[in-house]
Amino acid sequence: MEIKWIINSLLLILFHAALAGIFIKARRQFWEALIPGYNLWVWLKILERPWWWLILLLVPGVNVVMYLVLVFLTLRTFEIEEPIETTVGLVFSFFYLPWVAFNKKHRWMGDGYWKSYKRTTFTEWSEAIIFAVVAATIIRTFFFEAFTIPTSSMEKTLLVGDYLFVSKLSYGSKTPNTPLTIPFTHHTLPFTETIPSYSTWIQLPYFRFPALGPVKNNDIVVFNYPDGDTVALNCQNISYYKLVRAFGWKQVHSPQVINPANGRPFGKIAWRPVDKRDHYVKRCVAIAGDKMEIKNKQLFINDKPAHNPEMMQFSYYAQFKANPEKLFDKLDITDAEPADRSFTLWRLHLNEKNKKELMQSPILAQIADANEQESDVFPFDPNYPWDRDNYGPLVIPKKGETVDLNIRNLPLYRRIIEIYEGNKLEIKDSSILINGQAAPKYTFAQDYYFMMGDNRHNSADSRFWGFVPHDHIVGKAVFIWLSRSKNRGFPNIRYERVFSFIRNDGISRSYFFHIMIPLLLGIWGWNNRHRFRVRR
Repeated sequence: MEIKWIINSLLLILFHAALAGIFIKARRQFWEALIPGYNLWVWLKILERPWWWLILLLVPGVNVVMYLVLVFLTLRTFEIEEPIETTVGLVFSFFYLPWVAFNKKHRWMGDGYWKSYKRTTFTEWSEAIIFAVVAATIIRTFFFEAFTIPTSSMEKTLLVGDYLFVSKLSYGSKTPNTPLTIPFTHHTLPFTETIPSYSTWIQLPYFRFPALGPVKNNDIVVFNYPDGDTVALNCQNISYYKLVRAFGWKQVHSPQVINPANGRPFGKIAWRPVDKRDHYVKRCVAIAGDKMEIKNKQLFINDKPAHNPEMMQFSYYAQFKANPEKLFDKLDITDAEPADRSFTLWRLHLNEKNKKELMQSPILAQIADANEQESDVFPFDPNYPWDRDNYGPLVIPKKGETVDLNIRNLPLYRRIIEIYEGNKLEIKDSSILINGQAAPKYTFAQDYYFMMGDNRHNSADSRFWGFVPHDHIVGKAVFIWLSRSKNRGFPNIRYERVFSFIRNDGISRSYFFHIMIPLLLGIWGWNNRHRFRVRR
């Protein structure tokens, strides 16, 4: 038996023992603590809390916060109010509650205690903070969540420094797989690089609420990075699997080997559950059942040229007669890297508009496509000699559809079968076995998608790690509430992008003043309502 199951069993025993002791002191029956679900209802009842809190206690993620709320209220009902003792009780609740429940010096002050309870300043602040945490957790888990754009993979549609709201409702909210997590963190504790902010002791099955609509072609989608199930903690910005292909499994797993990219060991190799994998934002270029292909940079869907995003970018090498950085600022070219020490040869990522404007500049000597045939692309097999600009054809797997399975096409589907759909796959004497049975065919259990960045030559996307499973989909990018540029002076805000809506064909105009002026007038009117009444 794994140690985590032993610990989980011990904690459950302590929890039910604590409830039994609390219920006895509250003049309830001890057996009521042993019935799952019902014991939570009784706990709420003796704490004089509404029944509908039970719903929050059953929601993964939110239930952790609500559990701490009930522990806090229980400690108060035992008249434990000192901040230090309260903190100890919350942090070590599984051990502290049983001690309180069976310690004779602690009396249960229920039966109307909360109606006559006089709140201290500490209590009022604590309750306000707890309420805010619960409300914010519910909103960001099931409705909307704020994200930032850290890389240029979606330029110029989405820019580095854009702050987004992502709708969880659009494709259906997911319940968390990992409920034991610190609120407002993703996978790492703040101010650390490698310490996880969650525990995998409890892992819940995938569940998604009904969606407002399906994922469609050209939607801008936020999802959990499929290749992020395993990470080298000292090199998290590069796919673990890419590191293994480049350096070898033994090198990456060796604590003595130094990564030449950052001068540090690769670090501990860690596994992450789906909901704790990095968030990526890309454009969905192909949905389940589509046939996709890239021919000389042009994307084709079902054998027809796909719509190209207006701000789609490609890479170029440009030679200048002088340092062009001021020109870049003037033309709003934000994704540029010097290719020599003289700062006259540059690698640029340009859309058609930028390219045409740049070619009219007198300081441009020449410009050429960056024809770098990057071939380390999915499925990483010599039978598929594809590269980033010539890729496919490839049919995107669809739930319920069946494909013939053979040694040649297995690289396309192996990760789906083993990792995303949890089967055991073996090859014996050139035969494919799934869960011990011969498998000449395979039927997909969920839909998959193909995601690409609009910055086609500077995007880590499905070309480099394959399909995105439906259970990795987080939500739809819908709104930019703030946009900041490091290249602008104080307050470095791109006002033309603030309060703009994200559409498949680009960004709407800014509604900043349309929203802020009525809002400020409303606040001013509310604050002066008493003055208006006196005048009347």
